[in-house]
Amino acid sequence: MSFVTTKDGTNIFYKDWGPRNAQPIVFHHGWPLSADDWDTQMLFFIGKGYRVIAHDRRGHGRSSQTAGGHEMDTYASDVAALTDALDLKDAVHIGHSTGGGEVARYVARAKPGRVAKAVLVGAVPPIMLKTAANPGGLPMEVFDGFRAALTANRTQFFIDIPTGPFYGFNRPGAKVSQGLIDRWWLQGMMGAANAHYECIKAFSETDFTEDLKKIDVPVLVMHGTDDQVVPYANSGPLAAKLLKRGTLKSYEGYPHGMLSTHADVINPDLLAFVKS
Repeated sequence: MSFVTTKDGTNIFYKDWGPRNAQPIVFHHGWPLSADDWDTQMLFFIGKGYRVIAHDRRGHGRSSQTAGGHEMDTYASDVAALTDALDLKDAVHIGHSTGGGEVARYVARAKPGRVAKAVLVGAVPPIMLKTAANPGGLPMEVFDGFRAALTANRTQFFIDIPTGPFYGFNRPGAKVSQGLIDRWWLQGMMGAANAHYECIKAFSETDFTEDLKKIDVPVLVMHGTDDQVVPYANSGPLAAKLLKRGTLKSYEGYPHGMLSTHADVINPDLLAFVKS
């Protein structure tokens, strides 16, 4: 297995597939998952001749289970350590959910020449939490509920999320995939409970407004209108407006986990943006 070691000694696991001289595409996973959540996209882009890279965030998957650093500044710093170690140039960074926040924070601070484009998929920016400045956000009680459920029975909680809102399997007529539910659970249980607990604050309370304003590369914002985890109205459209070169692409009725449930639609759209 491949790892890069950060300045605080954390070992970050990563996958690096495809030709080394091809344009790199870097994938950033959501909470509480791992690089494995991107396998469908990675195989798709390998088939198109790209170099594909995905890492496990600290405390997730096969990366070190650290005592701290479970916040966006450190997540972005870890990504910078990875991109520096691999010397990636003109990369396309694609982030889902929490990973979209990580992409926004990293790309806003990236060294010149490192990033060509970015994609935010069902992503948490600008900010999920309801505040005076963000009246359309979700109340703190929602995230307190996440923390309480994780603390009480993480194993069951990590079954309930993919069985219900994540993939939209709780909607009438939904085609339920037990394989996707099991894959979600397995990825979640690989990670550290403390990292998952602290990451709830990171993905819900971090304000990415200034990050989005700083980004000067083209950014595609993809969001399903039936996203039950990161509600559409207070995320995708608002993020796209804050970006200098943002484009919003909405998917009617698609769930939070549309990268898996609708890969046949999302993957070609990602490719079209990367090639544009």
